[in-house]
Amino acid sequence: MTATAVDNNKIAWLGEFPSHWQVLRIKNLFQEVDSRSETGSEELLSVSHYTGVTLKRESLESEDEHLTNAESLVGYKLVEPGDLVVNIMLAWNGSMGISLYSGITSPAYCVYRIKGDNNPEYFGYLFTTALFKAEFRRHSTGIIDSRLRLYSDKFFSIFSIVPPKTEQDVIVQYIKTQEEKVNRFIEKKKRFIELLREQKYSLIYQIITGGLDDSIMFKQSEIPFADKFPAHYKVEKFNKYVYLRHGYQFRDYDFTDDGLKVVKITQLNPSGYLDLSKANTIDSSRLEEFRDIIIDEGDILMALTGGTIGKIIRADINEEVLLQNYRVGNFIPLNSAELDKDFLYLQLSSPFIQKQIYYHVRETGQPNIGKGDFRKIFLVIPPIDEQLKIVLHIKNETEIIDKAITKAEREIELIREHKEAMIAEAVMGKRKIV
Repeated sequence: MTATAVDNNKIAWLGEFPSHWQVLRIKNLFQEVDSRSETGSEELLSVSHYTGVTLKRESLESEDEHLTNAESLVGYKLVEPGDLVVNIMLAWNGSMGISLYSGITSPAYCVYRIKGDNNPEYFGYLFTTALFKAEFRRHSTGIIDSRLRLYSDKFFSIFSIVPPKTEQDVIVQYIKTQEEKVNRFIEKKKRFIELLREQKYSLIYQIITGGLDDSIMFKQSEIPFADKFPAHYKVEKFNKYVYLRHGYQFRDYDFTDDGLKVVKITQLNPSGYLDLSKANTIDSSRLEEFRDIIIDEGDILMALTGGTIGKIIRADINEEVLLQNYRVGNFIPLNSAELDKDFLYLQLSSPFIQKQIYYHVRETGQPNIGKGDFRKIFLVIPPIDEQLKIVLHIKNETEIIDKAITKAEREIELIREHKEAMIAEAVMGKRKIV
C-alpha cells in the first residue's frame, strides 16, 4: 500500500510512499545545536556534497596546505557522531551529511541533532536525494546559486517522510550493504584500469627509449632507469628543453562560492584529463591578478607533491578560464622546433621520467618536487621528425588500451548512477528490501 501526497499542496512534491509512514516537518525530527569550542583543539571537519562529513586533514594535498587560514578555531561549532552538519550555502547541492566523528566545523554551518527514536543516517540518505535537494533549493534565500542560503527556520519548515524506526534501521542497513557491493565493484574496476595504464606506460617507455627501428645503432646509457638509447638520440638535462611553471598558492580565504575555477591536484584525473566537478573557485573580479597562471588548452599539468606526485594530464578543451594552483606544475617546451609538446607529454608520463621523479623524492626525503629537482632529471631527445612519428605510433598502439580504460571508467559512472537511484528508491519505500 502506498499513500500519495498530492492531496496536500504543501507536500505534493513528496509523491508516493508507504501509507503507514508519517509526514512531519523537519523541526519535529531535528533540533539545532550551537555549542562552541573553547580551545579550538578538536578535530576539524569538512562538509562536501561528494563525501559528506569528513576529516579536513584527509583532504589536504600536501604538507604545505593548512587545515584552515583562520587565526584560531576557538568558537567553531562542536559536532558529535550522529549530528547532521549542513553547509547552508550549498544545501541545495547536497552539501551536508551525518558525522561519524566528534570534532568542530565552520561557524557558518548549521549543526542539527536528531530528536526522538529516529535513525539520523536514514535522514542523511534521504536529504541528499535529488528530490530533497530540489526542495532545499526552493526554500533557500538568494537570487543566484552562489548566494543561496538555507536558514534554519526554512529548513525546519520543510516536510519529510518518516518511516517507523525499525524500517529506518532496515533501510539504512540495506543501503550500506548495497554500497559495499558497489564499492567493491568500483575498486575492482580501478585495479583493472591501473593494470591497463601500467601496460600502456610500459609500451610508451619501450618506444621512447628504444625508438621505432630495431636495426639502428644503440649506445649504452650513463643515467639511471634506461640501459641504452638509439645512438642518434640526445640525452639532456630537463631544464635545457623545458620550462616548469608553478602556479599560485591559493588559501582558503581566497575561495568563493562561484567564479574562476582553480585547478588543484585533485582536478588531475589519473586518466589524463581535467576533472572540474570539485574545483574551488575565486571571485571573477580577480582575473587580472592571475593572468600569468591561466591554463591553456593542451597544457601539460603534473602533481608536484603528495601521494599522487608525478600524476600528469593534458588540459583539454574548456571555454572557462582556469587558474593553476601552486603545487600543480605546467611544463612548456622552450623550443617547439626541438621538442614536440605531445612527445614531451608521453615522455613525462613514461616510467623513464616517473622513476627519476620518485628517485629524487627518496633522495631528498621530501614529498615534493620542483624546479631544482627537475634540473637533475634527464630527457631523451630524438630528432623532431622522429618525435612526431613516435607520437603517432604510440597513439595507434595504445588505442585499444585507451578504449578499454574508457569502457571501464564508464562502467564505474553507471554503477554510481545506479547507487544513487537505489538510495532514492530505498528511502522513499519504493524498493522491496525484505
